[in-house]
Amino acid sequence: MNTLFKSLVKTVAMLAFTSSYLYAEEIYKIGAVNANRILQESPQAESAIRMLEKEFSPRDKELVASQKKIKALEDKFNKDRAIMSEQELGKIERTLVAQKRDLKRNQDEFREDIQFRRNEELGKIQKRVVVAIQKIAKENNYDVILGEGVVFASPKVDISGMVIDYLKKEGNSVAE
Repeated sequence: MNTLFKSLVKTVAMLAFTSSYLYAEEIYKIGAVNANRILQESPQAESAIRMLEKEFSPRDKELVASQKKIKALEDKFNKDRAIMSEQELGKIERTLVAQKRDLKRNQDEFREDIQFRRNEELGKIQKRVVVAIQKIAKENNYDVILGEGVVFASPKVDISGMVIDYLKKEGNSVAE
């Protein structure tokens, strides 16, 4: 029985060694990227944000001025209401309703326009990020790079920093 046990142990040990050797041949180099981190830290994203702020700042200021104008008219209306005629009250109320409607429409258009432009710029940046990831993967012999849907990636496999560095070297313009 002792001989049978030794033989069994030898066989198991040999199988374990052989399977670990075979397993070693199947190891893949895997990396992961954190898309949010890349978008927050890439110079292209920072440049796009500055560009959008500059592009939409005048319209934003116009909307704020319109809000202040409506607020001033409401304050005047509430303050002088007791001494106004019915005709004056009706005229100011109609003016307020029209101005609020115009403001709401302008705010909605502003939000739609800024969202459209943000998505447009984000699309350009995402294309550049994909190209950067592909180049880094090829240069560093990665077999798989994981992105969206990764619940956890240790710092050992997180190549987000490499992608950000690549994008910094590439330049911070947002044009394709």
